[in-house]
Amino acid sequence: MDNATTPIGEGTVTMGLDLGDKHTQVCVIDACGDVIEEARLRTTPSALRRRFSAMPEARLILEAGTHSPWVSRLLEECGHEVYVANPRKLRLIYQNDSKSDRVDAEYLARIGRLDPALLAPFRHRQAATQADLALIRSRDVLVRARTRLINHVRGAVKSVGGRLVKCSTPSFAEKALPHIPEELDPALTPILEMIETLGAQIRSYDRKIEELARDRYPETTILRQVPGVGALTALTYVLTLEDPARFPDPRAVGSYLGLRPRQADSGNLSPQLHITKAGDEMLRRLLVGAAHYILGPFGPDTDLRRWGLGLAERGGSRGRRLALVGVARKLSVLLLRLWATGEAYEPLKNANRKRHSLSASA
Repeated sequence: MDNATTPIGEGTVTMGLDLGDKHTQVCVIDACGDVIEEARLRTTPSALRRRFSAMPEARLILEAGTHSPWVSRLLEECGHEVYVANPRKLRLIYQNDSKSDRVDAEYLARIGRLDPALLAPFRHRQAATQADLALIRSRDVLVRARTRLINHVRGAVKSVGGRLVKCSTPSFAEKALPHIPEELDPALTPILEMIETLGAQIRSYDRKIEELARDRYPETTILRQVPGVGALTALTYVLTLEDPARFPDPRAVGSYLGLRPRQADSGNLSPQLHITKAGDEMLRRLLVGAAHYILGPFGPDTDLRRWGLGLAERGGSRGRRLALVGVARKLSVLLLRLWATGEAYEPLKNANRKRHSLSASA
């Protein structure tokens, strides 16, 4: 949920914190914009709590990164006004020819003093949500590792003139083993064993995700009404967005997840650009995967499928790709509406409405 920016009070200091893995650089400026203190602290809970719990309320600016979730929560517990800056909006820092931790901390403080909205600030997830999301991200890491190992095995066999049979990912290790060339057996058999082990771990994660969605996030059941949306996608969606009320306009969720095309209009020119790819990459990938199913041969007849197939036909050579992104964007909006309203999903709601309208006018 985005932070609401508030005017800085007279006498209130603004502090920029450049978070490092071991140390944090701090720059303090007063209401007039003068640097009144610079410091270097250890990036540990005890050091930060000792420094910030004993001082009056201040406006604290830090950049999103590995440590920013727990640091922002700690600073808010100390009673401060905390803004977490979106790093994609901080070109002023990244393009600086004299970049250093001290300079970065000062830039954060000065921008935060003038107008925190320039930082495109956002609020990190709650600790419990972050822990649950870590379960999904851990599964994703294992899936990616398994995919790389499978590609390695197939490539190694091709390099000696062989070719492995086509098969599903879960059955790859079992089906590939008899076809491994003898000279590659010492190199690839351990890899196949690792692929089998990763598969077992991924299945264990899948069971945990099903249980988590069922027991702690019952709202995922509403989202799973949509064909192509399973426990993994529904739970990732709920954990990433946390609260449907954060989007008064449901259509904004597409932009939040990076599924909106970039804009670079100038004069009469309005070029067609790729999507922004802002927001959570894993959720965006899962939504596109759901779009593949919706538009695929096994996808049931729905308004979303009809719209996507129509877009694919009109889009020429890029039609299929445009349709996948478009369906993923519309799916993100549909899921938000279902979550916010709790209503039952009607696959052909728009088609039935048009048919009834035509019947009434006939």
